[in-house]
Amino acid sequence: MGFSLFSAKNRIINLVLNDHSIRFLELKQTNPPIAQKWSERFLPPGIIVDGKIVDSDSLANILEQCIEEWKIQRRSLRFIVPDPLVIIRKVSIPSDVQEDEIKGFLYLELGSTIHLPFEEPVFDFHRLTNNGKTQDVLLFAAPEQFVMEYVKLFSSLKLESVAADISPLSMYRLYHLNRSNEKEVLFTVQFDLTSVNLCIFDGSVPMVMRQFALPFNIEDWDIKLGLSGVIEFIYKGASEELVIQFEDIFKEINKLVDYYRFSLSNEKQDVTKFLVNGDHPMLKAIYDEMKERFEVPVEMLSLPADEKTKGSIPTNHLLSLGLALKEVQ
Repeated sequence: MGFSLFSAKNRIINLVLNDHSIRFLELKQTNPPIAQKWSERFLPPGIIVDGKIVDSDSLANILEQCIEEWKIQRRSLRFIVPDPLVIIRKVSIPSDVQEDEIKGFLYLELGSTIHLPFEEPVFDFHRLTNNGKTQDVLLFAAPEQFVMEYVKLFSSLKLESVAADISPLSMYRLYHLNRSNEKEVLFTVQFDLTSVNLCIFDGSVPMVMRQFALPFNIEDWDIKLGLSGVIEFIYKGASEELVIQFEDIFKEINKLVDYYRFSLSNEKQDVTKFLVNGDHPMLKAIYDEMKERFEVPVEMLSLPADEKTKGSIPTNHLLSLGLALKEVQ
């Protein structure tokens, strides 16, 4: 799963861009691979908005500085398609459509029987069930225009895009490293400074995803680069504002749990675990609150046991690490 736009290359760097940051991580090519280098850069508001590049000149200038500082000139890269651009949708197609014909069939049906909120998507799919008359497939789609703006920007800076991914899959990939294949319904919560991504996995398949923007006023935060090289955000605004934001997200979590239970699984399955990650400065408090509110277990995404002794990767780089493991495992 992912977006099959590109071919594979070696010595790949991994970039995660969102509305407020650029993050870079590189693996050391050992067996198993381990994180070798990572860094990040704060993005001022207005350069990327809701995952879309708004000020391409400023972003290009900042990326150019990062490339020089991080010494990643002329490298191949993977990147995560920003969450606000991605749609996951289950669609039914005739059962006799063969696997190698599905992509072409979906392309022909887009805009007629399959409706998306944008034209000219880049997409991939994952087969689900086949009852003999119809088969269900999961459609992963994003507007090609906005995805290609990132690809063209990277190319203009001599970085070649070779793979794209979505954040829940990167999060799941790291979570599942060195774990058994026990059947579970995992609800991932990516709680970042300016957005929240919610996704429910049935086994290894992301069945539904929702994205929510969080209000962000830069004047309410002190932002500095810590001694460890991690950007630190200290909130100085009214605490009630954050409480309201968190309450709204908890309500959306409950809605999505109910949607999965009653609409997707027909009351046959429930969410069995929450997995929390993100770069929000209050992430530990969010995690603690979720443990109080929800009856199912809540787990914080962390490094695999054999990785913890090899370097202290900051929590906000775990998504980058999950991306780096794409096509490595």
